[in-house]
Amino acid sequence: MAVTFYDVNAPSGLKKLDDHLLTRSYITGYQASKDDLTVYGALSSAPSAEYVNVSRWYNHIDALLRISGVSGEGCGVSVEGSAPISEEAIATPPGSDPKATAAADDDDDVDLFGEETEEEKKAAEERAAAVKASGKKKESGKSSVLLDVKPWDDETDMKKLEEAVRSVQMEGLHWGASKLVPVGYGIKKLQIMLSIVDDLVSVDSLIEEHLTVEPVNEYVQSCDIVAFNKICSSRSPAADSISEGGLWTEKWETQSNTSDANYKKALGQNGIGSSTRRKPSMP
Repeated sequence: MAVTFYDVNAPSGLKKLDDHLLTRSYITGYQASKDDLTVYGALSSAPSAEYVNVSRWYNHIDALLRISGVSGEGCGVSVEGSAPISEEAIATPPGSDPKATAAADDDDDVDLFGEETEEEKKAAEERAAAVKASGKKKESGKSSVLLDVKPWDDETDMKKLEEAVRSVQMEGLHWGASKLVPVGYGIKKLQIMLSIVDDLVSVDSLIEEHLTVEPVNEYVQSCDIVAFNKICSSRSPAADSISEGGLWTEKWETQSNTSDANYKKALGQNGIGSSTRRKPSMP
C-alpha cells in the first residue's frame, strides 16, 4: 500500500515525517529503497536537528548515496507539495569535490622543475595512508538496533535512566531517538534506537559490560534487543533474505515480548516499590 507525504519542507510536513520515522529505520521495509530516495529528493535541504528522527534518517541515506548507493525497489510512496527531483540528481549530490579541490591546490604548489623535498614525500605518504584507511572504513558494516531498557520499579527516575544510558560512549556507537513504553504495574520501559559499526561495537558487550554494570545499573534492571537490522555490510545471500524479510525483527520482538512477561511476573512476585527489591549497592 502506497504511502503519501504532504509538503515535507514545511514544519507540519516534517513533523508528520518525524512521527513516521519514530519506530522505523527507513520509509518502508527493512532496507533502504527507492521510497527513501523519493522522500530524500523532495527535501530541499537537510532537516533541522529539531526533527530528530528525520535528521537521523536523512544523514543515513545521504551516507549510503555517497558510499554504496540504494538498490531496493520499495513499496511506492508519493510526496505532494514539493518539486520532484530526478534520481540522477539524488545519486550525485551537488557541491564541490574535495579531492578535486585538493588536487587543484596541489598542482598550484608543484614545482615541475625542482626535486621533491622530504616534506612533500612525507605529505604524499600521509595522503596515501589516509586514502587506504578510508577505504577500510567503508568496508565495515553498520547495524541499526532497537533496545528495550527496563527499570527496577515504578520509583526509578526514567529521565536519569536515559541520561545514564546515553552516558555510555565509545567509537562506532551513536544513540538515536527514544520513547517510554508502558509495561505494567505503572512501570514504563525506555525504548531507544542506536546505530553501531559492526567491527567496533558488540551489542552483547555493550549490554553486559556497560549498561548492566555500575554505575548505570543503579537505574537499569535489564536490557533486551527488540530489533537488529544490518545497514550496509558484506553478507551472504541467505543472510540478506532473512534481513529483507523481516525475520530478524520478528525473532527479536518475540524474545522481547517473552522477556516483558517474565519481567512483569518477577515484579508481581517481589512487589514494586518495596524494600525487598534487589537493586545493586553503590559504593
